[in-house]
Amino acid sequence: MPPIAVEQELSLSSDSEESVVADQELQEALAKGSLKPGLNIVLEGRPKALNNVDGLKRCLSEFQRNLSWVERLDVTSPLETNVTSAASKNTVEKNDIDPEDDFKREMNFYHQAQASFLEALPRLHHLKIPTRRPDDYFAEMAKSDQQMQKIREKLKSKKEAMEKSERAKQLRALRKYGKQVQIDVLQKRQKEKSTMLNAVKKYQKGLLDKLEFLEGDKSSEPQKKKEGTERQPMKKGPSAKRRYKNQKFGFGGRKKGSKWNTKESYNDVSSFRASKVHNKGTGKVGKRDAKKRPGKKMRQKIKSRSR
Repeated sequence: MPPIAVEQELSLSSDSEESVVADQELQEALAKGSLKPGLNIVLEGRPKALNNVDGLKRCLSEFQRNLSWVERLDVTSPLETNVTSAASKNTVEKNDIDPEDDFKREMNFYHQAQASFLEALPRLHHLKIPTRRPDDYFAEMAKSDQQMQKIREKLKSKKEAMEKSERAKQLRALRKYGKQVQIDVLQKRQKEKSTMLNAVKKYQKGLLDKLEFLEGDKSSEPQKKKEGTERQPMKKGPSAKRRYKNQKFGFGGRKKGSKWNTKESYNDVSSFRASKVHNKGTGKVGKRDAKKRPGKKMRQKIKSRSR
């Protein structure tokens, strides 16, 4: 018989058994009178919890044996508010315990076992019970080092996966926030555009005397210019460092356009002299007694007379 047919037969038989059990339960409920009209399933209430203290103590007394501590060797050391490691002196706060963190949970187990050991060892010494193994004693751990290394690697990979998932959640949240900000900016621009178009339509129909957004731009422009001029004052002439270098090494740099007028040189009239302009000042004049050369006709007449 093929396996598919076997599975079908098993499923049919299980369904038939369940239906038989359900029918029996319904018949019993009908006989008790617990069925209500319109229902085919008995609704039973939640069973009441019983705390039979006497019965529990009686059961405990049946298997309890009052043995000495040497026979039991049990130490109960609960994780207190502060658990201090004897080797590392690290304190663990009870509120800092995270049950999802495997590494911290294992360290808490280790600290609890260490506290139990520190409590039991002095009691064993007091009872003169040897606590050191002989030299020829052979013992093996319940789990090998290779198995513990595999467990450590598995815990480490699990922790890295959790950190990676947390980073991915943060990135998704940031991306979602960026999209929301972009949507808000676009909605704000669309709202401003619609309000501006409505204002223009009202102005064209004569419902408004002026456009507020244009006046706001005009009033803001002079203020921006004023702020710019206040922030960046005009500098006249070169800096002190440049003047010192020019005095020491001479004027270097670009020569083209060096003799062009500027606003300052144009307004500077300190070197203007009216006497030089109108030839009224003292200066060398030509000899008054020097004879002038005769003109061309006079020279020809003189030349013809000499002939």
